[in-house]
Amino acid sequence: MLAAVTTISFDIAGLELYLPWLVGARVEMMSRETAADGAQLAARLASSGATVLQATPATWRLLLEAGWGGDRRLRALCGGEALPRELAGALLPLVGELWNLYGPTETTVWSTAGRVEAGAAITIGRPIANTQVYVVDANGEPAPVGVPGELLIGGAGVAIGYHRRPELTAERFIADRFGGHAGARLYRTGDLARWREDGRLEHLGRLDHQVKIRGFRIELGEIEAVLASHEAVRQCVVVAREAAPGDSRLVAYVVYRSGGEPTVSELRRDLRRHVPDYMVPSVFVALEGIPLLANGKIDRGALPDPFRNAKRADAQAEPPAPGMEQVLAAIWCDLLKLDRVGAQDNFFELGGHSLLALRAASALERKTGWRMDPRAMFFQSLRQVAAGHPGNDARRSG
Repeated sequence: MLAAVTTISFDIAGLELYLPWLVGARVEMMSRETAADGAQLAARLASSGATVLQATPATWRLLLEAGWGGDRRLRALCGGEALPRELAGALLPLVGELWNLYGPTETTVWSTAGRVEAGAAITIGRPIANTQVYVVDANGEPAPVGVPGELLIGGAGVAIGYHRRPELTAERFIADRFGGHAGARLYRTGDLARWREDGRLEHLGRLDHQVKIRGFRIELGEIEAVLASHEAVRQCVVVAREAAPGDSRLVAYVVYRSGGEPTVSELRRDLRRHVPDYMVPSVFVALEGIPLLANGKIDRGALPDPFRNAKRADAQAEPPAPGMEQVLAAIWCDLLKLDRVGAQDNFFELGGHSLLALRAASALERKTGWRMDPRAMFFQSLRQVAAGHPGNDARRSG
């Protein structure tokens, strides 16, 4: 039995919907609320007798943080983002099998699969049936074993192209000159990979500035273009940085024009008018200038890491009151990598996102027994969220 937890708009939902039918198995659809709550999901996995679960690393983390004890009958499929070694290490003792899956939407769900073994390197494995994979150098020639190059994918899963984007289709979908049948094409993934001696593929990241955050493929240049259009922004760079292993977040580095610096809230509101929430940076860092290399290109390696010794810019923020406010504040600081938060701060304005809100709610329940609705953090201040605790008689509205 396969437990389906993926939203229908995500291409990997296709595996959950069709694979059980093809092999005569059963599929149990989980609600969005269940899939987003580690404790509920763990309970449903146990009651349903699920033997297969496909999920992103973020969902597997939700289960672990909810205290899920695992099931040795379960075949765990992980994909959508890179599988961190520490997450794999935590999952392996709890499941029967752990598989790392890889594949861009343009080649239809998954293209490669690799079983993860204790103590072994984590790879994306080998091509699945009816799929061909090549690693090529800058000249489009096959790269030797162990040498990084761009990953190309061919076979039955390759899409026709992009809807009404002929130029991009011509750029990314190219003729297969490595032995495919007449008219066969390859998809240029833009991913960096290399073959290992054992015949498995190792994924090394992106060749360009596209990144994957919580399963969403994001073009950083698109965010930069919108942010740069703000009247107060002179220059900006957006990158993905790890706040913790396996927890990548978008960080915007901004140089402001003289004469007025907008608040982070204003910048976020402006961005949300043009891009989805998952493309709005979690952190904004003000700089005097963008560091450059000798050739004039941006020196991304010299950009400061906002998650090291993170400090609040507003040292005058009203401190949380003793009790539930301080408990909440400690959880927020831990998740957001801040040294302090104020009573009037909002979780999302500090750089949180929906998955972190779920983690905050789970942590709060473990500490206090209070099962808070994580949606309370979307628009309320820390003080307002704390006032919702059943034992809070003050019911502050500040």
